Amino acid sequence: MYQDLAVLGAFVFLYSIVDQGLEHTSISGAIVFTAFGLAFGPLGLGLLTLEVGAEGLRTLAEVTLALVLFTDAANADLGVLKKSVRVPRRLLLIGLPLTILLGFGIGVFLFGGLSLLEIAVLATILAPTDAALGKAVVTNESVPAGVRESLNVESGLNDGICVPILFVFLSLAAGAGAKDGTSMLALKLVAQEIGIGIAVGFGLTALGGQLLKLCADRGWVSETWRQLPVVALAATCFAVAQTLGGSGFIASFCGGLLFGGMAKHHKHVLLIAAEGTGDTLALITWVVFGSAVVGHVAAHLTWQVVIYALLSLTLVRMLPVYLVLAGMGLRSGVKLFMGWFGPRGLASIVFAVIVLDRNLPGGGTMVITVACTIILSVLAHGISANPLVAMLGANTRRSQSK
Repeated sequence: MYQDLAVLGAFVFLYSIVDQGLEHTSISGAIVFTAFGLAFGPLGLGLLTLEVGAEGLRTLAEVTLALVLFTDAANADLGVLKKSVRVPRRLLLIGLPLTILLGFGIGVFLFGGLSLLEIAVLATILAPTDAALGKAVVTNESVPAGVRESLNVESGLNDGICVPILFVFLSLAAGAGAKDGTSMLALKLVAQEIGIGIAVGFGLTALGGQLLKLCADRGWVSETWRQLPVVALAATCFAVAQTLGGSGFIASFCGGLLFGGMAKHHKHVLLIAAEGTGDTLALITWVVFGSAVVGHVAAHLTWQVVIYALLSLTLVRMLPVYLVLAGMGLRSGVKLFMGWFGPRGLASIVFAVIVLDRNLPGGGTMVITVACTIILSVLAHGISANPLVAMLGANTRRSQSK
């Protein structure tokens, strides 16, 4: 335990003092974290022996994602979002179902050993995008504000929307739920997950935000404890929603949106510690992923898995996005940019662990495919982020100068 702590602590220290420098390179934090976990883990130098099981990885990824969603939503520019709300609405209501459908169709062609419902589960797991991996794009001011806010909202809500869809397919794949009717079961789960998530996120944040303001106005909040309310509020929104049968991810994102609107000009001071906590948890999650997962995936790869992973990151994501953005007044380059930056990460890890717990006949193939897709996404999106952002920014400036 102490050796793990020493190695991990030294790595966190070293990364924290060079983070700003790495931001200007093609090497993202997730690449560094995952590579470190692989290099120092059991299949590498063996100096890092983190004994984190599937449930532990799921919990770590869930908490990390909840905190990232809350802080990203709180940092959103609601004024810009109101002007460009049609874009994320199309991406979520039309693009997301099309992505699942296209992923299903390609899965049927490639995976003859999986049942149709298992392929539907796989397509759903890989449909949501990752707010944490996409942070380099949605926080870069070289990217037009409307594009940034649209991608941020999409990544904030699509994982929560996919949760009830995933459980519908899982229930049917396990032979349960058929007697209630697929459509009725789906409608019930979707309404419950989304409705409870929204209610909890807005309700708890409204109450917590008012209490924080009341106490801050009276000078009751010390400098030391000012760092914790946002972290605690995000965790509470997530956990309460999950406990009540709703989507904790939707609760976190909705809570963050409301908190950002309530805090207004003071939100940076309140959010900075929560953002640091989220970054640290993301670091640990990717180190664990690199140590416990990456090395084991290579031994089980098949050509079908690799092809599906590549298509999931390209055609399956980019074609629906390009189609649904037609008629929105966006240049082809912008639509391709938005389609490409749909990285897969924490949400897919959480969903894969859920599938692993269900012991489905094709669960092993599904988890390997998800892991392969995430690994390729970490590399491809991490390396391409800064160059493509710079290219988009240059093209935008040229078009504005004409």
